[in-house]
Amino acid sequence: MRFRDRSEAGRLLAAELERYRDLEPVVVAMPRGGVPVGYEIARALDAPLDVIVVRKLGAPGHPELAVGAIVDGSEPEVVLNPDVVRALGVSAAYLRQEEARQLAVIHERQRLLRSGRPPVPLERRTAILVDDGIATGATARAAILGLRRRHPARVVLAVPVAPPDSCAALAPLVDDLVCLYQPEPFYAVGAWYVDFRQVSDEEVIELLERAHRERRTPPGR
Repeated sequence: MRFRDRSEAGRLLAAELERYRDLEPVVVAMPRGGVPVGYEIARALDAPLDVIVVRKLGAPGHPELAVGAIVDGSEPEVVLNPDVVRALGVSAAYLRQEEARQLAVIHERQRLLRSGRPPVPLERRTAILVDDGIATGATARAAILGLRRRHPARVVLAVPVAPPDSCAALAPLVDDLVCLYQPEPFYAVGAWYVDFRQVSDEEVIELLERAHRERRTPPGR
């Protein structure tokens, strides 16, 4: 099974999420790749579309190696990889510095992508967290914990494709996990798309603005 592109994946996911239409859903996409998927779900469910920005915490001298991840919220949520932290001897002082640096990036990314709009309230609503796929699940885990702090009635994780072990690890953290395809072996997210081109900031901004304009039901219905 391969998806033609992220839009097709979103439409297929939307059909599986139809049962949440009347449970006040808010689609929260992980940029950049999750936004085209989330847009199709939000449009199908007539739900608001928002973003949640998660940043990798890079290892000292090896920024491409993640020692954890951080997501903004009322209190920033940090998820560490203790094995990597121990193996590299990463200090608490370094982690504080890296967390502050990535939080500054998160704030700037949110300001840019939302075009000044405030976050969509999640309290007592159904938060549907969307990405274009999951590999290790580290960023999804941080996003789930960040969403929980905003007190939604439930958190649903919805992705087109992910490895079975990542789904099994994340399922206990959410109220429902919807994954269309769990291949084994997994390889990489992009292997399961025909068109997996990079999504630009401009496309993310345009989709968020389009979703805001197209809402048939006013916010706070």
